[in-house]
Amino acid sequence: MTDQPPAYRAHPFDDDKLREECGVFGVLGVADAANFVALGLHALQHRGQEAGGIVTYDAERGFNSARRFGYVRDTFTSADVMQTLPGSLGIGHVRYSTSGSKGPAQIRDVQPFFGEFSMGGAAIAHNGNITNAQALRRELIERGSIFQSSSDTECIIHLMARSLQKGIPERMEDALRRVEGAFSIVAMTRTKLIGVRDPLGVRPLVLGRVGDGWVLSSETCALDIIGAELVREIDPGEMVVITEEHGVESLRPFRPVRPRFCIFEHVYFSRPDSIIGGRSVYETRRQIGVELAREAPVEADLVCPVPDSGTPAAIGFSQESGIPYAMGIVRNQYMGRTFIEPTEQIRNMGVRLKLNVNRALIRGKRVILVDDSVVRGTTSRKIKEMILDAGAAEVHFRIASPPTSWPCFYGVDTPQREKLLAASMSEEEMRSHLAVDSLRFISLDGLYRAVGEPQGRDAGTPQYCDACFSGEYPVEPSDMIEQGFTLKAAE
Repeated sequence: MTDQPPAYRAHPFDDDKLREECGVFGVLGVADAANFVALGLHALQHRGQEAGGIVTYDAERGFNSARRFGYVRDTFTSADVMQTLPGSLGIGHVRYSTSGSKGPAQIRDVQPFFGEFSMGGAAIAHNGNITNAQALRRELIERGSIFQSSSDTECIIHLMARSLQKGIPERMEDALRRVEGAFSIVAMTRTKLIGVRDPLGVRPLVLGRVGDGWVLSSETCALDIIGAELVREIDPGEMVVITEEHGVESLRPFRPVRPRFCIFEHVYFSRPDSIIGGRSVYETRRQIGVELAREAPVEADLVCPVPDSGTPAAIGFSQESGIPYAMGIVRNQYMGRTFIEPTEQIRNMGVRLKLNVNRALIRGKRVILVDDSVVRGTTSRKIKEMILDAGAAEVHFRIASPPTSWPCFYGVDTPQREKLLAASMSEEEMRSHLAVDSLRFISLDGLYRAVGEPQGRDAGTPQYCDACFSGEYPVEPSDMIEQGFTLKAAE
């Protein structure tokens, strides 16, 4: 297998969305664990579409791994690959790079990572971002560590290697106490499946049961695909160590703090058929549309989602406003590998390759377009132009999140702040820039109400991580500050 990445991105014509960095999945106590992991990763593909990896353990053949660029469906479905991954214990990872992404993607950056310790091997897969990774990396290199990748996750392996603790779970605890930022981790030894969430619980991680086996996953939708039952969420700051013999052991290795789960998981990252905090993601997004209709009503003929992420909010907006819902924009679901190496002419077609306007429906109508976010604004302008070209009388944008004016440092692919439209423009300036008849975002309080906080956002102690909207970072991004990033309070 070549170490060179494929000549395309999963979304070559959609660079105007925030993307999750990755998803993790693990299973213990099932026959052919690799097949379960591949199915789980397929369900989590929305969280990372650049590359994927699987590690399994078999008593006869030891640890086995496979790492590939591309979609799970294209890389982990062949018998040739899956036969190299025997065993009843396995973990997997799907990746969209943030940390370690400054240059071309390399296979060595694809997780899970593996380390051989004196007490045996261990593999680790990480969702999130370590905000002090550069400082840790410098320290570890000075002390003799030799890094094989550019990923922040490898710091954890080296910290474990230097720990004086006897067991691998204990070494992992020791290592993670040095780590700052966000981490939801699935790891494995020869006999154990391990799951950990950082004290703030920024990224999701759930525990499930499949037959006599156990499952860890970034989201509940990946439990559904293998017929597993949701047991519960892993708590913020909790480590679970699972064995076939003793089941689930729960540990609390970190000092307790008030959780700050990522609110954008509700808005966009998680699949709408997942459950977060006991709430349906779909229902939360529908309620965002309800709140948006209350906060920003407008006279119009149709409510149309920008597919697919704007659909639940558009349904809620329609239901609350009484304005008919319609599929004014149709998504081409099958463009994935059609244009592996697009020509310049095809690239200039831009968003039209992915989305097409239902002209007969739109012509002459006042249209409300509901989308999940505005990042750079480039895609929003193209969609508006398509709607007007189809003969729409008016175009109104309603956005199911507050203005994204700050970058995320906790595991999301975010542009630099100066490239975020809302960082330099007011709402009215953005409306003028996009050249639409009106533009409104849901308020931060309205978003909090939609996710189940009836009083809105607690300004003193926010219930979620909303740094991308508020600029209030629950963990100081020390590496970025060292590089010159200025925090809100210091502006």
